[in-house]
Amino acid sequence: MWEYSVSEEEKRILEQQLWKIADTLRGKMNADEFRVYILGFIFYKYLSEKFHLKANKELEDEEDKTDYADLDDDSEYVQAVKDMIFEKMGFMLKPSELFSSLTIRGNLKIEEESEGELGNEEAAANFILEDLTSILNNIEQSTMGTESEDDFGQLFEDLDLTSSKLGRTESAKNSIIATILAHLSKIDFDLANREGDVLGDAYEYLIAKFASGAGKKAGEFYTPQPVSRLLAKIVTMDKQNLQSVYDPTCGSGSLLLRIGTEAKVGEYFGQEMNRTTYNLARMNMILHDINYRNFDIKQEDTLERPQHGTKKFSAIVANPPFSAKWKPSDLLMSDDRFAQYGRLAPASKADFAFIQHMLYHLDDGGTMAVVMPHGVLFRGGAEGIIRKYIIADSNVLDAVIGLPANIFYGTSIPTCILVFKKCRASAEDILFIDASAEFEKSKNQNILRAKDIEKIISTLRKRETSDKYSYVANLEEIAENDYNLNIPRYVDTFEEEEEINLEAVTAELAQIDRDMVNVDAKIAAFCTELGIKAPF
Repeated sequence: MWEYSVSEEEKRILEQQLWKIADTLRGKMNADEFRVYILGFIFYKYLSEKFHLKANKELEDEEDKTDYADLDDDSEYVQAVKDMIFEKMGFMLKPSELFSSLTIRGNLKIEEESEGELGNEEAAANFILEDLTSILNNIEQSTMGTESEDDFGQLFEDLDLTSSKLGRTESAKNSIIATILAHLSKIDFDLANREGDVLGDAYEYLIAKFASGAGKKAGEFYTPQPVSRLLAKIVTMDKQNLQSVYDPTCGSGSLLLRIGTEAKVGEYFGQEMNRTTYNLARMNMILHDINYRNFDIKQEDTLERPQHGTKKFSAIVANPPFSAKWKPSDLLMSDDRFAQYGRLAPASKADFAFIQHMLYHLDDGGTMAVVMPHGVLFRGGAEGIIRKYIIADSNVLDAVIGLPANIFYGTSIPTCILVFKKCRASAEDILFIDASAEFEKSKNQNILRAKDIEKIISTLRKRETSDKYSYVANLEEIAENDYNLNIPRYVDTFEEEEEINLEAVTAELAQIDRDMVNVDAKIAAFCTELGIKAPF
């Protein structure tokens, strides 16, 4: 379901070009691997065109009105441009390093055979592999020692241009890369005439396309858009401005960025353990025109090596890996994130460890919404103790929302959203919503529709009991249930079977018996006429 600002025609062109590029890589590597190359080169083209546009704007006042791409790298104008726009852009590209300049040097022409098919490429392409490697390194190096270093450092490290998967010879690798760049050159980003997020939305669309075909691995980097939208609406409810937002398992950053479509966000913070996905998140931020000063994405294990200190956030969202393994060492018992609970989440299930981590970082006036497997609602042991503390001692759990099964990539299990607030308006109760039956069934996945999302948000806002859908449970009732939050304990969705009229059934059976007697008599008569023995 596409909900961003890219038009249907733009989506069609993007998808057409995407699969043409993919055709050059199919058979050489799997989809997850060529995703890195395609999205990485799109990002390089974006950086190049944005820098080119800004540079030309600064050169407008010059007497000869030179195009930046036509300047020599050692021109005094190039240094002047760097002095004028580096602080805004956070990186530097020389004229020879622009995407357009490199594509011209590659000199590979694409002939379109027919729409949607891969065209024929001329066999020969000028050698640009070393140039491209140098350019990507130079983009990163240009930020060394500056404020933007953390946001651009090693950003292109996954684009391994020496990989044998691109070809066995340097010439073969060069041909593949030149082909990809030639196809990308046919896509007009038209940055001068677009709103800031349009290309970012297109990038998001491509990430979603890759996720839909990536199976189990997709869950590592992408939350389905309808779920992202629901989480974003929950944490921005009745809020137009948020000082800071945070996702401790941010994947590609899509969930964080979705909050920005619901409210004005000051700063974006995230942490991601997977290096490749971390790079994708930084690219996604920049492509959505988020200035490098306004986001801080870190790469590390969130539970073992948190990177944002004691900082508190206005809104927190997350879709952590379900029931992941972790290392609950004794040292963590003195960690401020976990100390007050008296117990750590079990090593085989880190779900509550993520919840404890996020609650520590939640601002007093903030809202937190996290996707969890249903097990966190009722499992005992250490998890039961932590759950009781959250409800009875901290009193920060505001709502439990049951979601449909099979709405996430890589798993078909039913899930729920837990909503937390430190300053709750309804401190004497918890709202339960069973939205598990509200969805649209599709071929591979169930989908939350816009009306399903709005029904959940409306119920959260009204906070009322609705037959077979929601229930407001007071804390005494939850205590009586030994802090078991299993949704069917509170929301009765049982459908009574239609009452059976036994007299009518008896009469029907009697009539069947009479009919059978008549049928047997007719069969016996036929058998007598034929001179054969009746079968009964």
